[in-house]
Amino acid sequence: MTKILIIEDEQGLSKVLNAYLSNEGYRVKTVSDGKTGLTEFTNWDPDLVVLDLMLPYLSGEEVAKSIRLKKDTPIIMLTAKGKEDDRVYGLGIGADDYLVKPFSQKELLARIKAILRRKEQSSNRTQQDIITVNNLSINTIIHKIYLNDEELVVTPTEYHLLKIFMTHPNRVFSREHLVEIIFGYMWESEHDPRTIDAHIKNLRKKIEPDPKKPSFIKTVHGLGYKFGGVKNE
Repeated sequence: MTKILIIEDEQGLSKVLNAYLSNEGYRVKTVSDGKTGLTEFTNWDPDLVVLDLMLPYLSGEEVAKSIRLKKDTPIIMLTAKGKEDDRVYGLGIGADDYLVKPFSQKELLARIKAILRRKEQSSNRTQQDIITVNNLSINTIIHKIYLNDEELVVTPTEYHLLKIFMTHPNRVFSREHLVEIIFGYMWESEHDPRTIDAHIKNLRKKIEPDPKKPSFIKTVHGLGYKFGGVKNE
């Protein structure tokens, strides 16, 4: 049974989400502060984390950063802040998706299913597929990215972004198309272009020699992004 850890200090919301997701067939555990949440993450090893940004004792930011140092477990960030910069910030610290309060339970469920479906589809690959461009490699069987033969720590969203680009070199992808492919639902006004921009900015920091002058993931002004590298023979 899929395990979901909810780290949320609003007790009413936490209870509602616990009941709703449990009724949908998930095994759910809830905690109300960041410090306990990080302990439960380590001990319980959930398949997905629903994480509030504003938490007592240890902030959602610190929890997300700590999780990312250990594993690539998907994180959906909950925030009461609806400003564009706040949303981008949540993605920048390692979240795979975000929801602004108040939100519907059905919307959260849709996001959870989309992320878990994407993760399962990747895990079901049976044929080895390693793509190498210069000193950058991606192994789509074990879902790892390597730079100069050293494994990189990336989020699931960053991995899927790079996989899309490296399997379709020189193809231009619009932001809208990338959102649809990665998150599994059609473009919505809530997912502004900077959602994808934030993930790509983070990915560039990890793979580009000079993120300000990218050689792998290139911006095509007015259209979107493309992967500019050529596969090694």
